[in-house]
Amino acid sequence: MKGIIVEDELPAKEELQFLIETYSSIEITNAFTDGLEVLKFLQENETDVIFLDINIPSLDGMLLASNISKFKKKPYIIFTTAYKQHAAQAFELNAFDYILKPYDEKRIAAVLKKLEAAYQRDRQPAAKPAAAPHKQTRINLKKDEKIIVTDVNDIYYAEASEKETFVYTKKERYTIHESISDFYQELPKDQFFRCHRSYIVNLSKIHEIVQWFNQTYLLRLDDCDAEIPVSRTNTKTFRQLMHL
Repeated sequence: MKGIIVEDELPAKEELQFLIETYSSIEITNAFTDGLEVLKFLQENETDVIFLDINIPSLDGMLLASNISKFKKKPYIIFTTAYKQHAAQAFELNAFDYILKPYDEKRIAAVLKKLEAAYQRDRQPAAKPAAAPHKQTRINLKKDEKIIVTDVNDIYYAEASEKETFVYTKKERYTIHESISDFYQELPKDQFFRCHRSYIVNLSKIHEIVQWFNQTYLLRLDDCDAEIPVSRTNTKTFRQLMHL
């Protein structure tokens, strides 16, 4: 981490540099006494942190910080001053911190520790957004010893049959040798609903919802004679899915 000091009083500059070197690994590469000199330097060079006195010639610290705030890549700014009244303005300029003179060794050590932690954190690459889960679009179904690769959109419903599951499309019935619970895990949940312990329905194929006994429903599907029950335990979720 590299930094510069902007201070027009030599004893204060030397004391601050000593404390920085004592309590951090920051490398002070340059020191300036004039605000315009700093601005010219920063137009051609980058630095990670600026220890900036407010009362400096040509361009005071506040105006200098205001100019720096417009940079695309902004260094941390730590103001150093003998005057408390500038603190509010300093933080309006997004200063990292504000150190009063005469310097307090413990205070500076704490600020430097916080600064180095922030620098390490800010250098970490942004976390990549989690990849969207893979959506199953095709599934293998079995009929007459043949395996038929089927688009899940073509499935109307599935029905449990002991240790097997029957899967129905518009014209065919297929068999898979797994439980209906296992089969349900393979289907996209935004499209298929386990409406009953023995049935899964493709929500996009529902044509009619018929009220049945005990506040349950029967579902009639497009181009299909089957009636699919919605169990009482699944009624509330079904209503939410269908906005009933």
